[in-house]
Amino acid sequence: MAAATTIDTAEVAKFEAMAAEWWDENGKFKPLHMLNPCRLGYIVDQITAEYGRDRAALDSLKGLRILDIGCGGGLLSEPMARLGATVVGADAAAGNIPVAQVHAAQMGLDIDYRHTTAEDLAAAGEQFDAVLNMEVVEHVADPLAYLTACHQLLKPGGIMICSTLNRNPKSYMMAIIGAEHIMRWLPKGTHDWAKFITPDELYKLIENAGLTPVDRKGFVFNPLLWNWSISDRDLSVNYVTASLKN
Repeated sequence: MAAATTIDTAEVAKFEAMAAEWWDENGKFKPLHMLNPCRLGYIVDQITAEYGRDRAALDSLKGLRILDIGCGGGLLSEPMARLGATVVGADAAAGNIPVAQVHAAQMGLDIDYRHTTAEDLAAAGEQFDAVLNMEVVEHVADPLAYLTACHQLLKPGGIMICSTLNRNPKSYMMAIIGAEHIMRWLPKGTHDWAKFITPDELYKLIENAGLTPVDRKGFVFNPLLWNWSISDRDLSVNYVTASLKN
């Protein structure tokens, strides 16, 4: 029997409609392509530090089993695989999976892509050294239940990287008005500002799910340099956290 789900079907439908554009760097996912080097840097830093790996090694994630939940077209799954990890990419939007599979095959990468949910993976007893939970928690129906499933998916000592959007007037202007209405990087309605989560709220949710938060940083966009960087202080719009399963 399938586990209870936190999937919001309306949210899934939004991303399924955009599935074919995942690897178009100037398409609807342009913001993620721009942000990806910043996200990857943080992810690899945290995982290699937690597991005592050589950050500079080309196979720094070898032997680690990593789940990319909400994998989309595989923008994070592919670099994880290139660094040696055994990767499962899971997405609730069925249309994303063949896009990810075809691109991975073109790149010569062996990635286990599945149309499934965190809850069903947890119910099946799947276990991972790391869970990448990037820009997903603001799209689910029940964030605590979803994060609890992520906790269940981690091995003891495992690490979860979770990023999302802060909820304040600045994030409304940047993520809704700026990205969707002015820049038109994303279709209008992609984000629901009311579902955005403040860093303190996310820390509390993570703790209530049974994990221990250990780090949080901001992802900051510079419109003059037209790039993203990591900030220790500015978590006002996009931010990322790391937490451990004891």
